[in-house]
Amino acid sequence: MKIIFLLLLVPVLTFAQQIADSVEKWGIYTVELKAPSTGNPFVDIELSAVFTNGEESFKPDGFYDGNGIFKIRFMPDKIGFWTYKTKSNRKELNGKEGSFICTPASPGVHGPVQVRDQYQFEYRDGTPYFPFGTTIYEWVFQPEKTRQETLETLKKAPFNKVRFLLVPPYKEKYLAGPLKINNFPFVGTSIDNFDFSRFNVEYFHHFEKCLKQIEDLGIQADVILFRPYDGPKWGFDRMDMATNERFTRYVVARLAAYRNVWWSMANENSFMHNITQTDWDKLFKIVDNKDPYHHMLSIHNADILYPYWKPWVTHVSIQYYNAVRAFGAAAMLRDIYRKPVINDEINYEGNISSRWGQLTGKEMTFRFWMAIIGGTYATHGEAFVDSSGINWISDGGVLHGESPSRIAFLKKIVETGPQGGLEPIDHFYVRNVAGEAGKYYLYYFGKEKIKNWDFVLPREGLEDGMKFKVDLIDTWNMTISPVNSVFEIEKLNRYKFIDKEKRSIKFPGKPYMAMRITRIK
Repeated sequence: MKIIFLLLLVPVLTFAQQIADSVEKWGIYTVELKAPSTGNPFVDIELSAVFTNGEESFKPDGFYDGNGIFKIRFMPDKIGFWTYKTKSNRKELNGKEGSFICTPASPGVHGPVQVRDQYQFEYRDGTPYFPFGTTIYEWVFQPEKTRQETLETLKKAPFNKVRFLLVPPYKEKYLAGPLKINNFPFVGTSIDNFDFSRFNVEYFHHFEKCLKQIEDLGIQADVILFRPYDGPKWGFDRMDMATNERFTRYVVARLAAYRNVWWSMANENSFMHNITQTDWDKLFKIVDNKDPYHHMLSIHNADILYPYWKPWVTHVSIQYYNAVRAFGAAAMLRDIYRKPVINDEINYEGNISSRWGQLTGKEMTFRFWMAIIGGTYATHGEAFVDSSGINWISDGGVLHGESPSRIAFLKKIVETGPQGGLEPIDHFYVRNVAGEAGKYYLYYFGKEKIKNWDFVLPREGLEDGMKFKVDLIDTWNMTISPVNSVFEIEKLNRYKFIDKEKRSIKFPGKPYMAMRITRIK
């Protein structure tokens, strides 16, 4: 019966793609309604809708989009017929019904990202997702030329996740001159005349355009809702909790239907001294309750760590570069929080005066490898200031560093490894190997200038007679050199297995070497 239903549905879906009331799976279907906007429609009007396909239901909130227009956005996750019915305290918006058809997703569209097997990630269709991110905090607020340069750079870069701010930080360059910001999230131009009860819809139109451009590149958008760093003229980091809560609800209503959205509640959250731990919990719960699709949700720390084990946190987004400088430290973070870990700030490759923006390309590449070997992930950042004053981590533009190509090399190794991701193997004892026990091992030797390595593997997942091949990897020069031997193992003792011929593998005696061991029989 299921096959017959699908055959019948195919011509319907083909026709549906030609009409207005259809949308692709994981696309955005928008209900647009008109009503008088008397009073304050951002505060006074409640609007939502129930979307159902007969098996499951979603209830996204609506939002006011200016000029008497109210919208509800929905991201369907099943092919077929959907219906909806609105609910509102304004009669002109209440009880409106409609239907549409959800058609198959376009090739390459896999849906939102979710957690898989506790420590890893995947798209909703089951395709593995390995986050290799970068940070471009303020690219949305730059001139069109710089934004286009950023998008062109991302097309060629290895990064599949970008972190950026929803609200601009207070900087002198944004107060006057060619970079002056005239549009803000709220109506007004300064703290003296901002109306924190009314949102500036044009500001969000621009942000959504940028968000869609990132989505079109197949990149996840880690959207940062709150941040410190304000000066005396704006005050977005000092809003009262009623405003913070209203802002959070509005943002989720507008952006949750974008499949590539991740929620980062804040950057360096503990530097926002007017928001308490209890307040952060409230804001987290708003996102958790109001996002019908349950996108990835976390927060970026400063001097105080948020309790990431709380149930609404999907993964650990941490600023802790020491965890990628010592073997075993990254894996320990997994053990503490029992969730996926992304070290979203490991300092930056660059040439600025600040100590956090002076990493060499080799050091940035080293830290990425250390994160991966610990069963975690890392996020790139670059702080080279060019002749025009543009800095990637702040503005976007173009990349100048040596690490992105090496990160691309590592990414390819990870993507061609176990589809379940790289898990630490015997990390309390060995510490520098990850993979899939009994099948695949990726060893990293970091800054050690190793010359010989005895073929000895941890006991987990092994049996006598298994055979393996070995590749030596130069992580800096980006070369992979096969070792011309097949290694057959036998039991040495109850802790280890060793190659029957007790052979050693020769290394060139230089740093940043790795080794890939793959079972062949």
